[in-house]
Amino acid sequence: MVDIQSIKTRFGIWGNNPQLNRALEISVQVAITNMSVLVTGESGVGKEVFSKVIHQYSPRKHNKYIAVNCGAIPEGTIESELFGHIKGAFTSADRDRKGYFTEADKGTIFLDEVGELPLSMQTKLLRVLESGEFLPVGSSKTQKVDVRVVAATNVNLLDAIAKGRFREDLYYRLCQVSIFVPPLRERKDDIYLLFRRFYVEQAEKYHMPVINLTLEARNYLLNYRWKGNIRQLKNVAEQISIIEKEKTITLETLKEYIPPIETLPVLVEGDNFSSNKDILLTIISNKQQISLLKKEIDDIKEFIKEFLSNKNKNPLLIHPEKKDEELIFSDKNSNNSDEEIEDSNEYSEEMEEAYQEIEDNFATLEDMEKRMIVSALQKAKGKRSVAASSLGISERTLYRKIKDYKIEIK
Repeated sequence: MVDIQSIKTRFGIWGNNPQLNRALEISVQVAITNMSVLVTGESGVGKEVFSKVIHQYSPRKHNKYIAVNCGAIPEGTIESELFGHIKGAFTSADRDRKGYFTEADKGTIFLDEVGELPLSMQTKLLRVLESGEFLPVGSSKTQKVDVRVVAATNVNLLDAIAKGRFREDLYYRLCQVSIFVPPLRERKDDIYLLFRRFYVEQAEKYHMPVINLTLEARNYLLNYRWKGNIRQLKNVAEQISIIEKEKTITLETLKEYIPPIETLPVLVEGDNFSSNKDILLTIISNKQQISLLKKEIDDIKEFIKEFLSNKNKNPLLIHPEKKDEELIFSDKNSNNSDEEIEDSNEYSEEMEEAYQEIEDNFATLEDMEKRMIVSALQKAKGKRSVAASSLGISERTLYRKIKDYKIEIK
């Protein structure tokens, strides 16, 4: 019988969410095997702690545990980092170097952001998982290791497979056992518990008074979506503890540290399109993942196309203020038909102009993506790590995009 509470105490895990408890149970049960494990969940949920649990409860616990962030290693050096190289393999290779897999022999290696691995590296990783063999860079001599692999990702690998970005055979080899870590918004009962833990730790560390939240502030905290999950919650708690002199935190004060609760803007038929255009620009300026932004733009364009194609079929789109009864009994011979057609044409022209403006401003989605990257780099004063974080992508992905779009960093 697994003592979940003792595991939480040992690894500093707080919360009583059933999904969280189930993830811990699976981690301990699979630890005694050599099966590869794939930990999934959004960024910031604490996926690495489950890898540590697996290692510590396995027969390998007395050997090395090595964590590797695959998304933070430049594509040109990742093979050398993982598998090592021999002297003379490339210009700066002045000596032999062991890779992470060699260092982790007989132990456990944690591959975070495994979905960011380039396809060439995915092939090499698959070989290591199947046979334990690999070739260091520049060497023709095969090396063999005995390493337990635990991988983690915050992207949907099945979608990546469908788009040709991830190998299907590697996915099934990594995912012998799958562990899902729930996002913070699905752990509402744990949110305030975690928040309190973070601000109490901060107060004890710096010998400061402990803060407390008003009821309104606490309710806002519980209903917020927390896109950055535990990492974001911890940052907010620590900032408030240090900065605020008044230790009773009101709703107004709390909102200064976290943006408003995010809801997806909805395009409304019959609304003035200038406001919808503002919504579009707001979506673009938000710090969201580029993939999400692309989808929002596609959805908006699709709505406009559908509107224009159906402008003469649905009278509700022409006169949304009219009641159903007025529209049901209207026909071609009604006295207002000419006026309706005139209004329809006028409104359709406005929609067409607005659509053309979008097309002019964003000739391609790639252009939009490039603009966002340039803007993020400018705000970050050229610091790639800061810009990547604000865009919600890995630093290696940002590096590749800068290279693809030939963006100059001044």
